Amino acid sequence: MTSETTNDDTAEITKSSKTERFAQWLMDRAEKKEEKETSLESLMKFNIFLSIATLVTVAGATMADYAMMAYLWI
Repeated sequence: MTSETTNDDTAEITKSSKTERFAQWLMDRAEKKEEKETSLESLMKFNIFLSIATLVTVAGATMADYAMMAYLWI
């Protein structure tokens, strides 16, 4: 009877350790996903910044050309 009890205890410990390992794996996976999302979010912000900077540069150059044409026309 002691061997049966020991086997049951060992099986229960193995199950709980498998469950704990699975839970730990899920938590680690969730943390990695959050880090990845944060990285993507910062890349999106950088992309928006570059797009706005490009538009300002192009529009600024165009406005300077228009100002020069207006000045030369007057």
